[in-house]
Amino acid sequence: MNSSQIKHFDYIFTGTGLASLMTIYKMVISGKFTKKSILLLDQDVKKTNDRTWCFWKKEDSIWNPIISKKWDVALFANENFKRDLELAPYTYNKINGLDFYNFVFETISSQPNITFLNEKVTDINELETHVFVGTEANRYTCQYLFNSIYTKAFAEGQTKYPVLQQHFLGWFIKSESEVFNPDEVTFMDFSVKQKANTRFMYVLPTSKIEALVEYTLFSEKLLSKEEYENEIQVYLKKLGINKFEIIEKEQGSIPMTSYPFWKKNTKRVLNMGTAGGWTKASTGYTFKNSDKKSSELVEFIIDKSVFPEVSGSLSNASETLNMTDFYKKNRFWFYDLLLLDILYRHNELGSSIFSSLFRKGNPDLIFKFLDEETIFLEDVKVILKCPKLPFIKALFRVIFLSNKS
Repeated sequence: MNSSQIKHFDYIFTGTGLASLMTIYKMVISGKFTKKSILLLDQDVKKTNDRTWCFWKKEDSIWNPIISKKWDVALFANENFKRDLELAPYTYNKINGLDFYNFVFETISSQPNITFLNEKVTDINELETHVFVGTEANRYTCQYLFNSIYTKAFAEGQTKYPVLQQHFLGWFIKSESEVFNPDEVTFMDFSVKQKANTRFMYVLPTSKIEALVEYTLFSEKLLSKEEYENEIQVYLKKLGINKFEIIEKEQGSIPMTSYPFWKKNTKRVLNMGTAGGWTKASTGYTFKNSDKKSSELVEFIIDKSVFPEVSGSLSNASETLNMTDFYKKNRFWFYDLLLLDILYRHNELGSSIFSSLFRKGNPDLIFKFLDEETIFLEDVKVILKCPKLPFIKALFRVIFLSNKS
């Protein structure tokens, strides 16, 4: 294929996961990008219910139409205590993956300037005036590239920053008996055997007989499929569930790390989603952080861009968009690094750390802190709930690491 046959776009998104689709959807509803040509490339057609996203929020959002369930109360438990957390003014919300995909694609499919192609990306090469993207079938160029294809080796091939995984396997089950409380989500139940790890059960009940039950770990190593499923069966028996039907299954692993993915950004290439460090490192939550970051990104692009009269125009040399300007590190990155340092070295401490936080802590303040919306004095109130010695040791290790680098 010669260069005259290579199709050019203003923006290309390599990978269409949560962060990419949120960004594209917000670009559409902003009304600012109708003259920008946009290409989405992904080897997955996004036609299956492959995951569940949950998040807490106070106000209504653009995602309200696809929230399938809300909870006002959350259970936190370990082997010694249980606490029902009144979440107001927050609610805990559930969105099914397929509902999200359908919602976004219904909007973007009607946009003549947006093209989705089911192709696997094989090559990305940034040049002075544009970015070259190769797939197994075609070649493309663009002014700017938004990449959400995660390169495992970047974080896991280094030793400076600890890397854990939030890994899980879940069954959406239908029980013969009414055992679930559909008004209360089980946020973290550490009463399961820890086995020198940070392990808990996570339960999203949608009725008295239906729930998503997930066995979740924050640890370095993944388990065999049988280990996850055996622990779910043990937990279901503990709940008094002996007869049930498995409706759906989901399994995943999300990297938890403070590795500076943003340093891989260049003038014309922005890494986003997990590939860009958008996952909340200390919890593995992706939805809320991606929602915030995608809004910030769209505002950033609008603020820095020139909008031509012709879609796909090559005459954008006057644009001042520089992707390296987007990311700004804050103090919450440092807090996450401390916790990950502790859990990486002493993974068995997870239950005691989270339990000390939720035993008497104010849920409103904790969620505000996890959303990175607290002022410094509020940070101190949350951090002081945690065990002091592990954090002091981690603080000295991280400071020493910073001085060495």
